[in-house]
Amino acid sequence: MLDNLTQRLAKVVKTMRGAARLTEANTAEMLREVRMALLEADVALPAVREFIAKVKEKALGEEVIGSLSPGQALVGVVQRELAALMGADLGPDATQLSFAQQPPAIILMAGLQGVGKTTTTGKLAKYLKEQKKKKVLTVSADVYRPAAIAQLESVTKQVGADFFPSTANDKPVDIARNALDWAKKHYHDVLIIDTAGRLGIDEAMMQEIAAVHAAVNPVETLFVVDAMLGQDAINTAKAFNDALPLTGVVLTKLDGDSRGGAALSVRHVTGKPIKFAGVSEKLDGLEAFDPTRMANRVLGMGDILALVEEARKGVDAQAATELANKIKGGGKFDMNDFKAQLTQMKKMGGMSGLLDKLPAQFQQAAAGANMDQAEKQVRRMVGIIDSMTPAERAKPELIKANRKRRIAAGAGVQVQEVNRMLNQYDQMQTMMKKLKGGGLMKMMRGMKGMMPGLR
Repeated sequence: MLDNLTQRLAKVVKTMRGAARLTEANTAEMLREVRMALLEADVALPAVREFIAKVKEKALGEEVIGSLSPGQALVGVVQRELAALMGADLGPDATQLSFAQQPPAIILMAGLQGVGKTTTTGKLAKYLKEQKKKKVLTVSADVYRPAAIAQLESVTKQVGADFFPSTANDKPVDIARNALDWAKKHYHDVLIIDTAGRLGIDEAMMQEIAAVHAAVNPVETLFVVDAMLGQDAINTAKAFNDALPLTGVVLTKLDGDSRGGAALSVRHVTGKPIKFAGVSEKLDGLEAFDPTRMANRVLGMGDILALVEEARKGVDAQAATELANKIKGGGKFDMNDFKAQLTQMKKMGGMSGLLDKLPAQFQQAAAGANMDQAEKQVRRMVGIIDSMTPAERAKPELIKANRKRRIAAGAGVQVQEVNRMLNQYDQMQTMMKKLKGGGLMKMMRGMKGMMPGLR
């Protein structure tokens, strides 16, 4: 996520932290590096100018000069101003969706064609259903692309929300009104309307979406924009903001190989908060946007809170408690438990997903590791365990040469892979024994050897 910008700014931050004293000369040099990093990331020039001016003003003020650690203080200024650029100055509630109206709360999705609007509608339905416990109805008002209606129906069913059918012969305003009537009669908390996109901004498109907006009066009008569009995203955001009373922005494809300047510019151009960010193609790959935490990630400081939240979502608390009680009670850590641990890690977004949220120094420590290869190895290990009999999973000591050959053939791997997996299981079992005895620090030191591809 924003890799190029993060790498550049992380280097600047490291230099700033080490500064024993700040002068106008070395501050100007650091700000020049920050300015170049932002411009290379496709951040809009007006946003860069305003950002640099604010940082410079505070960097040469008493807040930094009078500090015992001016380098650290300057990093703090950069972090706060970067967070403000992305919307922290709008207040903690600005990035939250509003449900302050008689149900259903209507959310209108707007944006160009190809930015991921329909998929984002499905992701948002999943987020609201699971995180906010809302009864959600979706509807497609895109009558120009019949595939869009079928696509929204498919993703809505996948996430377990309700879908209101529409056809290419219907008028968008009628679709929106009929869906709203249905949502009221069936006691839905939220209605999400996916509107038609175009390959470019045109007057007819803007008039149509303005008419849909007027017909249903949504509490949220979200502008969906592709973070990889760069400067084009800024121009599009301005056009939509002029035509519609936007309440927020959703950035998609923030995980792509993008310079990511849109993330830092759209809020500046529209004056509206970024409310969500699409961080993967999966239907759970939508994160509520937090400017302060995103600023930390961009500066290479990591986002430990996001890591904790990911763990909370991915970890089965009951299963974890049962395993802990089993080990403490003298029970044996078997292959079923080992598979459960591997599955939990996959649920948390895999190793690359976890690494992205760690501070830069941890990412650098694992820089030589092939994350894709590591995740493939985890999948192979699960496949090997699946090829075992229930008796072998419960008692891995039964697995001798003949059984190893059969398991390897069943999993489609070499016998050496089975041996390697059994060795890693033995290491995990040893660590679990240490946990039973309270040796948590020893266990943590042993974790490095357990992570496939991170040795």
